[in-house]
Order: sequence, then C-alpha cells, then structure tokens
Amino acid sequence: MCNILMVEDDKNILFANKIILKRRGYNVQLAQTLAQAREQMKEVEPDVIVLDIMLPDGNGLDFLAEIRRENEIPILLLTTLGATEDVVNGLAAGGDDYLAKPYDNAVLVGRIEALLRRAKKVPGQLAVGNISLDTASKKVFVSGEDLDVNIKEFSLLEQFVQYPERVMSAESLYEKVWGQDMLGDENAIRVRLSSLRKKLEESGADHTVTAIRGKGYFLEKS
Repeated sequence: MCNILMVEDDKNILFANKIILKRRGYNVQLAQTLAQAREQMKEVEPDVIVLDIMLPDGNGLDFLAEIRRENEIPILLLTTLGATEDVVNGLAAGGDDYLAKPYDNAVLVGRIEALLRRAKKVPGQLAVGNISLDTASKKVFVSGEDLDVNIKEFSLLEQFVQYPERVMSAESLYEKVWGQDMLGDENAIRVRLSSLRKKLEESGADHTVTAIRGKGYFLEKS
C-alpha cells in the first residue's frame, strides 16, 4: 500500500481527504503543522506528500527545501495561493505539482496518482505466503482462489500483510480501517477478525490472524 502524508491546517479538509484516499486503498498520514509532519516522517517515509504552503508554524516551502536535501519524494503543493508567482516559486523550490484551493476531489486524487505513476508506485499487489491482495479490486486470493472477503476484512488483512508478524492494537486497526477512534468498542474488530480468520483457515492459507491478550493482533505463519 502506498503511504500519503497530508500536511494541511484545515482539519475538515484534512479528514475529508483522508476518507477519500483511504477508499482508494491508500494509507494516509495526517499533519496540521510542520512539526507534526516532521514527526510523521520519522515513523513512515511517505510515497507522496500533499503539502499546504501556509501553515501555523511556518512556510511549507521551507519544509519542502528540507525534504529535497534528503530525497525526491513526489510533492503536490496544495494551497489557497493561486497566483502565477506562487506557482512558479513552489515548483522552483522542488514541488512536483501544484493545486490551488478550492479544488475538485477527483482532481486531487488524479494529481496524486499521476505523481505515483511517475514514481512507479501505483498500488497493485501485496502478498505474503500463498495469500495475495489486489489493492485495485479489493480482492484476496489464496493460492489463486478468490477468498470472497468484504471491504472491512480486506482492509484488515491489508494492514497485516503490509507488516507481517507486527503486533497491532485493536485501537490502531480500528483507526486505520474504520477511519475514526474506536472509543472502547472493540466488538466490531473482534467480529471482523473472527470472520477473516475462519475464511483464511478454511481456504488453506499458510498464515492466520492471531490475538495476543492485552496487546493486539498479528499475522503469523500457520
């Protein structure tokens, strides 16, 4: 799964874009300040960054300059500044594309996916053992046979396949798959994981979901 870091001070825009991109199969990291963005990049290096220029704790172009000293992550500049001079300055500073607010969400997704294509990181196949996931069609296959999972089961398995043998808490899984805080209701996770585990075991998958009391869940070899 491709990782997208969105740096935007408007919380409503930030979370609306997260929902849209998660539905497209992307893992989305959020930051409302440059400080938060720097912390996010310490955790997971994104495959593309959507970067607002005007932020509460500084100018996004300064952050862009920092990034360009280290690597060539594709960067889409997202801002209310639409003047030609601002576009030129942003691109000259190392931005790969520029989108002025307000914008159509379909255009935002299209621009992001164009950058990923150029970087040859378009979502495609994930696999572990005899389990493979098609992130475009949201289908799971075990030894080539369709496992027939629903979207929540697919998204949960996708998290596990990306990080096999990593223990993930129920709270973390819920936030990533449901797109909101769990608020103490772990039953939804338990029901979906029980169904997913049963399907994996009955299909002859060589990995299954295992629970560790008090810690979370992980994918281990059967």
